[in-house]
Amino acid sequence: MSSAPIYLDHAATTPVRPEVLEAMVPYFGQRFGNASSTHRWGREARAALDESRERVARCLGAAPDEICFTSGGTEGDNLAVLGGWRVLKAQGKKAIVSSPMEHKAVLQAVHQAAKEGAEERLLKADQDGSVNLEDARSKIGAGNLALTSVMWINNETGVIQPIEELVQLTKAAGGIFHTDAVQAFGKVDIDARRTPFDFVSVSGHKVGAPKGIGAFFIRRGTPLEPLFFGGSQDRGRRPGTENVPYAVGLARAMELAVEERESHWTTLEALRDRLEAALLARIPDALVHGRGAKRAPHILNVSVPGTDSESLLMALDLQGVAASSGSACQSGSVMPSHVLAAMGVRADLASAAVRLSLGSLSTLADIDRVAELFPALIQKARGLSGLT
Repeated sequence: MSSAPIYLDHAATTPVRPEVLEAMVPYFGQRFGNASSTHRWGREARAALDESRERVARCLGAAPDEICFTSGGTEGDNLAVLGGWRVLKAQGKKAIVSSPMEHKAVLQAVHQAAKEGAEERLLKADQDGSVNLEDARSKIGAGNLALTSVMWINNETGVIQPIEELVQLTKAAGGIFHTDAVQAFGKVDIDARRTPFDFVSVSGHKVGAPKGIGAFFIRRGTPLEPLFFGGSQDRGRRPGTENVPYAVGLARAMELAVEERESHWTTLEALRDRLEAALLARIPDALVHGRGAKRAPHILNVSVPGTDSESLLMALDLQGVAASSGSACQSGSVMPSHVLAAMGVRADLASAAVRLSLGSLSTLADIDRVAELFPALIQKARGLSGLT
């Protein structure tokens, strides 16, 4: 009898929570109205949308009018980088500071802005996966700053970036600050009342909501140009018929994530540490990326010399274990991780990286089984490559 499958790819996506699905179902049926309509069906949908916006706002320490519903993290990142920069460039502020370890949704948006005249300043990364604060002081303070965009928690290594310091540097330089909090929400406390960031991107499917819904925080008074046009919804910042059932689901998922944040951290950290210790004990030359930095509890990124991630992931999959080599948006890519390359990781080790990410489906039995399986798969992979 084969063992039950093990899902260790929570950083890529999570299952929709039963409480979330239950909250959404009525808005696929009887409460199907368009929130822009004035009749009873429309008013009912509008009430649900407004309530969801208020609930999402509370989860971020924000006001309801500072919340915009999006299709997810990629749209929020593009809206922040391009929507923020395009307004500020008219004021003569053309520089964008970011890091080479960002999700491609940010990096490609920054590259697009550069095609439109932006000055692109990418921060140096330390070997532990943190942005270099000395370099940040220099590049953020070099003048002409429009925007800084640095993710809160890296999606490949789990490294927590020094957001508080980066926000303060950006504010002192007269710029606006955006953080991609897709991996951070539900792991760390994100409070707009305490930290003066201007834009925050959140994605629902990382915290038990469906794929295709996200939240974007826009601090009052922050300039923003919409990416597309055609309606007055979301104060014109994101026109189009609102996705009411998904907004309802997002609000419930975010509330649950906030309520469970501290206990979730404790549980996942214990499981992650157990798996990490077991792998390092059994594979002494394994390298854990970001190990020297402050990390979120749900991501373990490891490379073993003499192996490659594609073969290891296939071998794990054949054993019923789901994992990844990094960002799910990069699946199928034969190039080494740009995140690990920015950290100075050798190309052969970057090409061997496997990301094991924990979450609601992870159990102690799962961790122990993977810790048992992994060394045997490594030995087989090294045998095939001629290394031992």
